[in-house]
Amino acid sequence: MSTEKKQSPYGSSEDFSTVVHASDERAIEAQRRFDEADAANVPGRKQIGLVSAIFIIFNRIIGTGIFATPSTILGLSGSVGLALFMWVIGSVIAAAGMWVYIVWGTAIPRNGGEKNYLEYLVRRPKYLITALYAANGVLLGWASGNSVVFGDYLLTAGNVTDPGKHDWKPRLIGWAGLTFCFILHGTRLQWGLRLMNILGVIKVIIVIIVIITGFVALGGHLKVPKPHNFSHAFDGTTANAPAFCLSLYNVIWSYIGFSNVNYALSEVKNPQRTVRIAGTLAIGIITVLYILSNIAYFAAATKEEITNSGTLVAALLFRNVYGTSAERALDVFVALSALGNVLAVIFSQGRVNQELGREGILPFSKFWGTNRPFNAPLAGLGLHWFICTIVIWALPPGDTYNFVINSISYPLSVINAVISFGIVVLHFRPYPDWIRPSPFAVGAAAFFGAANVFLFVVPFIRPPAGDSPYKHLPYWTHAVAGWSVFGIGFLYWIVWGHVLPRIGRYRLERREEVGQDGLRRHVFVRVK
Repeated sequence: MSTEKKQSPYGSSEDFSTVVHASDERAIEAQRRFDEADAANVPGRKQIGLVSAIFIIFNRIIGTGIFATPSTILGLSGSVGLALFMWVIGSVIAAAGMWVYIVWGTAIPRNGGEKNYLEYLVRRPKYLITALYAANGVLLGWASGNSVVFGDYLLTAGNVTDPGKHDWKPRLIGWAGLTFCFILHGTRLQWGLRLMNILGVIKVIIVIIVIITGFVALGGHLKVPKPHNFSHAFDGTTANAPAFCLSLYNVIWSYIGFSNVNYALSEVKNPQRTVRIAGTLAIGIITVLYILSNIAYFAAATKEEITNSGTLVAALLFRNVYGTSAERALDVFVALSALGNVLAVIFSQGRVNQELGREGILPFSKFWGTNRPFNAPLAGLGLHWFICTIVIWALPPGDTYNFVINSISYPLSVINAVISFGIVVLHFRPYPDWIRPSPFAVGAAAFFGAANVFLFVVPFIRPPAGDSPYKHLPYWTHAVAGWSVFGIGFLYWIVWGHVLPRIGRYRLERREEVGQDGLRRHVFVRVK
């Protein structure tokens, strides 16, 4: 494809219809250009500015991870020194991952995130990669884990405990919070963005207060004996790959979100510039806040107290420094932080589902792909709400949070490895329309890809006794669940793309149309 072709104008709808029947390379390039023009011309689509983009990332990254996972990470690491080192490693991996998504977001500034990047890379067999990603995007309950933690912290703030077998109270409150986020984002988009911005500010304030509290603890102002965790920081270090991997999973979970704005780039003003600035600022600030927060926890409580605190380690910090009343006040703010995370997650996953509907991969694609009636992806949001509802109520008590973390992180590691090494491959064997990123970005992609390969291989190794990530589930549950999701996508592709067309004696052809809401979408047509 010539340079002149890359610089040609977008052209008309008839021009595009002609192009889509040409080679895949030309069709994908033309589709990308056309969708950019389409997004720019639909009234009301460009609603997200730089500030909102930063807080979309902030709200997704700073959820409950920094308040809940340090106890698990310390338990798996065995020592304070290794636990802190794990957070440093996680920050480096997150920074590399940020550059991967900046490269892709700059190259393909459209809604959908990884789906677009995988489709650009893997063009044969036709539609397979989209079906696999659809299963991953639709079947995983991304917002369910923090919904339950929202319920946990609210109950703790109210000094309400539920020792019953089924732990239904935090689930019910979490589900109610999830439902609120779904309705708000699905009916009042601007109000949802404003609330995310407000909660994003609250989150930063909470983390800063945690850090200040850590300095107070380091000064010896504690209501308990000083723990002296830094005197022998590496005592008890666990030296086994499965525990290291699970610990890294929890750290990376706390950083997941640097790609959040990539799911809504069609709605972002000046997306190439915005994704670079928002991603860089967010990951840099959050890394500093995370390291200082962990130092605060270790300054105020013993290793045993932290590992036994479960998801309430931040509350433990405040109790040991300020007393019970301050602990309950913090619980309320951490619950709000969890709610902000649920808002950010369902915001992005609703748009992933919408984009899958626009591509015509999901059944009833027009329904999932529409923005009606509130100029927001209500149907796509509702689909994610439904899946999260199942996860919240179906998993055994005590394992919900860890299973959600691991089952989401596992297939995401596979996807991240593919799109990262894809950048490396494209650097040496580019498609005609690919603009090579800097060598630094390519190096970051190679490192991020290698880290993710480690993360999806090691979980099949049996951990030592006592280091299982679950109370009631086998240690390999999340790995099997991850591959099962891809397997379901593969089976769907076989039935939908091959078996049914053969039985019905038709072939699938993907065509373009513009819906009444102004959104351009793909529709699969049965052609005899």
